[in-house]
Amino acid sequence: MISNLANISSKANIGKNVTIDAFASIHQDVEIGDNCHIHSNAVIYPDTIIGKDCKIFPGAVIGIINQDLKYNGEKSNTVIGNNTTIREYATIHKGTADRMTTKVGNNCLIMCYTHVGHDCVIGNNVIIANNGSLAGHITVQDFVIIEGVVSAQQFVTIGAHSFVAGASLVRKSIPPYIRVAREPLQFIGVNTIGLSRRGFDKEIIKQIEDIYRIIFVRGHNISNAIEVVENEIPDSTYRNEILDFIKNQKEGIVKGI
Repeated sequence: MISNLANISSKANIGKNVTIDAFASIHQDVEIGDNCHIHSNAVIYPDTIIGKDCKIFPGAVIGIINQDLKYNGEKSNTVIGNNTTIREYATIHKGTADRMTTKVGNNCLIMCYTHVGHDCVIGNNVIIANNGSLAGHITVQDFVIIEGVVSAQQFVTIGAHSFVAGASLVRKSIPPYIRVAREPLQFIGVNTIGLSRRGFDKEIIKQIEDIYRIIFVRGHNISNAIEVVENEIPDSTYRNEILDFIKNQKEGIVKGI
């Protein structure tokens, strides 16, 4: 059902079985997929694409012009995947010339008052709890959980299946499969509970633990740790994923224990 009190541009493309409540605003050049629910006072700005089965709660603002002072009006967009929920007063800003898009994947939960800055790319099955704040140009890979009041600075990458403790300040990239906490932010262990819940084999989890024991616990510098892992840990998809991630972080990764 679409309320007569909703403000919907005639140039918006609304899918089937969409509910739009009173006082929601849908601007031109917006696409909303089937079976979505746009609650009262949510605002969706131009050049935004929202997938199917999404829920956008009151006060959320999606696709508004970003806060990057270098933005010069270039044609960029905001993309929200399928079955994603965006809770009250979350803000998601459109991209700039860097990536030309800000993207949130499928099956995500973006909780109240979270900010997703321009050119962020968030993967699938990601949870960002209340008052999370992501600056521009951040990559969050699949199955990440970010607890409340976390603030991440621009250009960092948060690796797949990682867990970020509440009120953390993320200044460096976070490799996949680990838990981080404390100040300054540091490795506190492998995310074994999360991996087990997602069906990872015990032997795979053990190999991941062995890799991070070398990287973060034995006291090696990162260059030496990578060499030791390559020599001591059998070749595998997970070993190579972790090493490739670390090698590609030009600004470094979080500290070890």
